[in-house]
Amino acid sequence: MFVTAPLMLLLAAAPQSGDAVGNGRKAYSECLSKQVQPAIDKKLTLGDFQSTLKAQCGDKEAAFRAAIVADDKSSGMSEKDAQSDADDQISEYRDKIVGEYEDYSKS
Repeated sequence: MFVTAPLMLLLAAAPQSGDAVGNGRKAYSECLSKQVQPAIDKKLTLGDFQSTLKAQCGDKEAAFRAAIVADDKSSGMSEKDAQSDADDQISEYRDKIVGEYEDYSKS
């Protein structure tokens, strides 16, 4: 029992690679979402909205990408495949928010 408690404390304190991906995903997703209403209020064109996403969320995108790549590589994935996976995941979030912006801006 005494051995288990310190071990559990060490495991709880150890950084988990999944946390970096999850935290990066959450931060990136929240940043993208926060850009929609101000862009609608300003009546930005789709191109301007996409530029705003890059400018406002680029740092969070880079952190999310780095976390995905590191996690994938730690699981044995090649650099090329890890980058491709990161591209796919980031595109999915960006495409979703751009689609939502298109829908909102039409109404």
